[in-house]
Amino acid sequence: MQKMIETFNEYPRTFWKVILITFIDRVGGALIFPFFALYLTSKFNVGMADVGILFATFSLSSFVGNAVGGALTDRFGRKKIIIFGLIASSFSLVAMGFAASFQTFFVLALFIGILTDVAGPAREAMIADILPEEKRAAGYGILRIAFNLSITIGPAIGGLLAGVSYLLLFISDAVISLLTVVLVATLLPETKPQRHADAPQEAVAKTFAGYGKVFRDLAFMLFLGFVLLQVLAYMNMNTTLGVYLRNQFGTPASRYGLLLSINAAMVVLFQFPITRRVEKFPPMLMMAVGTFLYAIGFSMYGYVSSYTMFIVAMVVITIGEMIVAPVQQALTAKFAPEEMRGRYMAVAGLAWGIPFMIGPYLAGLIIDGPRPELLWYIAGFIGLLSAFGFLNLNRAIAYRQGDQTQSQVLPDTT
Repeated sequence: MQKMIETFNEYPRTFWKVILITFIDRVGGALIFPFFALYLTSKFNVGMADVGILFATFSLSSFVGNAVGGALTDRFGRKKIIIFGLIASSFSLVAMGFAASFQTFFVLALFIGILTDVAGPAREAMIADILPEEKRAAGYGILRIAFNLSITIGPAIGGLLAGVSYLLLFISDAVISLLTVVLVATLLPETKPQRHADAPQEAVAKTFAGYGKVFRDLAFMLFLGFVLLQVLAYMNMNTTLGVYLRNQFGTPASRYGLLLSINAAMVVLFQFPITRRVEKFPPMLMMAVGTFLYAIGFSMYGYVSSYTMFIVAMVVITIGEMIVAPVQQALTAKFAPEEMRGRYMAVAGLAWGIPFMIGPYLAGLIIDGPRPELLWYIAGFIGLLSAFGFLNLNRAIAYRQGDQTQSQVLPDTT
């Protein structure tokens, strides 16, 4: 108990308010998203192929939301954009609940994809604003714990509501979003770094043009390229793994769900202590170590055949995930100049959005082929490529600093 109090006191009160508010908001999202496919196929009598196209379109529109949100975050501040995104998405969700046709739902989903991710860069930039550099990795680790706690609670509540009416899911998520608006408005300060008194206000067009500077940051783009490869392997956990285990080994959905529950429970229990240990080491090196564990864990599904070994593989993957996830967010914040944090966070989202948009389709082609186990060997190979890339970035950073044992400070590449 004493240790928990000491940990709590290490971080500013504003940080804990952000964690609490994010948890409440994520519970709302976790109410509904696990049941989207069930809702669409039952209400509109469409197949999974149609649902897959909708999800891909949703991902594409979320890119737009991320880009708009990142620029507006740097231009107008974090708090305003979070409030705008919550209000807009809450009303859109209610409209989706009342949609009378799949075509109407599809159009609304385009707007939802944009509005849902508008506030994403603002939230991540706010954490970077609040915490000093040395505490960011652990801070993002705590944020992940809040995410996973919401995932353990939200679907259980959502299942009860769906048993009564799917419309209740949409309305409940909207109400929680509006509650979150009140909490943000009353509890959170604006954290955007203040401009110098003599600095002119940047025009909106120039703010969006600033994305060019992000894409010219060679070291950052290389880093995101290796993250993209990493996520191409990782995305299989939530997309193709359940189908593969069912088709090849007759594993029921309940046992696949247990694997995901093990993943979430490990994050809740062990994320913070693991992050506190790995933050002492060079971050790019930790990205390489965690990604190497991905390569081991995912490749195991290609040659193991017992449920016990499926659990072992998931444990290996989750340890890797607990190493890389907070470090990746902290590195993104480190690369970004403080006046461009929103835009850097938005571009970093591409390294996740692109794999989740194209990965399931490509993986599906392999699973539907004569040797579906090849998917896991390919995932392991991609993980190794990514780990090798992070190792080389770590060496390059250490070389630029003139000290092979010190990689904590990233070079200015802009």
